[in-house]
Amino acid sequence: MTEKVAITPATHTTPPAKFSHGVRKGNILQVAGQVGFLPAEEGKPPTTAGPTLRAQTLQTFANVKAILEEGGATWDDVMMMRVYLTDVDHFAEMNEIYNAYFEEQGLKAPASARTTVYVGLPKGLLIEIDALAVLDA
Repeated sequence: MTEKVAITPATHTTPPAKFSHGVRKGNILQVAGQVGFLPAEEGKPPTTAGPTLRAQTLQTFANVKAILEEGGATWDDVMMMRVYLTDVDHFAEMNEIYNAYFEEQGLKAPASARTTVYVGLPKGLLIEIDALAVLDA
């Protein structure tokens, strides 16, 4: 039986509740919902990358990627992503940012599956993303 291992990159703060930023068990890596917080600075509260959807989305991708890499995965290992938006009017812009980001990352085909839903997030946060990766055994 494979042990479950918590994944927390140095760039991330301790979660505000009892959960892990990422958990790997065997060849499965689940990345918890990430938001557009800049890398952690000791003694300072979390700060968003900016007020725009673009700034927060790109930082959210960076935060997800940091957990994937810490857990031994890449974007090519991601099977499913879930995107949570606070405003339905952000859907088209988010798709443009999403598509451009993954083109720049040079992902192999096919792209991961994805779901997008609309939710409430803490004040100032516009997007949250989680990912499920399956690594080669």
